[in-house]
Amino acid sequence: MEAVSRMDIYEQIVQLRREGRRGAVATIVNVRGSIPSFRTAKMLVRDDGSIVGTIGGGCVEADVWQAAREVMESEKPQTLTFDLNQDPKYDTGLVCGGTLEVFVEPVLPPALLYVFGAGHVSVNLCQVASNAGFDLIVTDDRTSYATPERFPAAREIHALDFEEAIHKLEPNETSYIVIVTRGHRDDMRLLRWAVQTRARYVGMIGSKRKVIEIFKTLQNEGVPAHLFDRVHAPIGLDIGAITPEEIAIAITAELIAIRRHATRSLPHMSWFHSTADLDSSDPGSIVETQHAAKPPRRR
Repeated sequence: MEAVSRMDIYEQIVQLRREGRRGAVATIVNVRGSIPSFRTAKMLVRDDGSIVGTIGGGCVEADVWQAAREVMESEKPQTLTFDLNQDPKYDTGLVCGGTLEVFVEPVLPPALLYVFGAGHVSVNLCQVASNAGFDLIVTDDRTSYATPERFPAAREIHALDFEEAIHKLEPNETSYIVIVTRGHRDDMRLLRWAVQTRARYVGMIGSKRKVIEIFKTLQNEGVPAHLFDRVHAPIGLDIGAITPEEIAIAITAELIAIRRHATRSLPHMSWFHSTADLDSSDPGSIVETQHAAKPPRRR
């Protein structure tokens, strides 16, 4: 255990988030009984199990450590109550009897959204997603499109060939990838790479016909079919969006649903599971739609 001040804990939290890691902070929020000077003692539990600070040691701290691990996974806070009178094992050295309440909250890295393509949908998506708390990295192979003027909220902007860009970017398990380029070829090579990353979310815009063609081409190249199970394509929640502005809202809504672990059934546009066995040789069997409308112009 590291003995550090409360300010050091806050610095450690900042460092943890900068490194894209998780943690949980436990704070004593209420004590009923003998109250020493540790009423607001704090403890940070990192994702590797290490601890910064203390709330008194003993069995209370062990139970809080375990709860912190659960909070990291669920991304939802918990309040723990310990009756120190009823169970003597909870003698922390901080409180001599009474009831102790500890609030455990998650420390999460920024939700990092990689946007490939810098057209109209991307411009609107970055505006909406930034307001929803996502950090943005925008990539396009056109220097006139990938600019700070078009994407003032972006943390990073890369004007690079997509093949070069994917060798520089390393999405982790807390990252989100949205593919909204202007061409079939770029979408396909980006999707080939994206499904093999650790990203939490992968989405690609396009008509059903185009997405099926890309899916089958990549599968024929040897990309395992199960990697496409998590791909959202067509992308976004099915809210009848037509314009780039509306599509940006539909995509952001889906990102939020994934980020917040939405449990109730939502009208996702993803249909890979239901169309895996479609015969793409029959064009008439595929309705070419994007959000129940003509595919948006993205140039």
